[in-house]
Amino acid sequence: MKRLAVVEDNPDNRLLVRAMLEDTYAIVEYTDGNEAVLGIAAEPPDLVLLDISLPGLDGLEVLEILRQRHGLETLPIIALTAHAMSGDRERYLNQGFDGYVSKPIVDEDLLLETIERLLPV
Repeated sequence: MKRLAVVEDNPDNRLLVRAMLEDTYAIVEYTDGNEAVLGIAAEPPDLVLLDISLPGLDGLEVLEILRQRHGLETLPIIALTAHAMSGDRERYLNQGFDGYVSKPIVDEDLLLETIERLLPV
């Protein structure tokens, strides 16, 4: 079973993502950026769902740190964010995210398709 890291400070959002994905993927959760960097570096998952607005290190800082770590440069990282204004998707993709899903997640299929497209076979 593929391992997904969910980096999200909101417990309701973590619960929702877990409910959507736990039958298909092993889920590990992190509640802030610092915890995520340490945990992901120690036990890299197959893919990361990363919130942008986090306590401590924000999602962009986490992305930058992970991209600089040996062995994590190509780890698929999806921005999972409430930043959903016009142009936000392109902005985050241009900053190095591999995918983008806006919150609240209203289309479970979009989340699943984005994950499946990015997961290594």
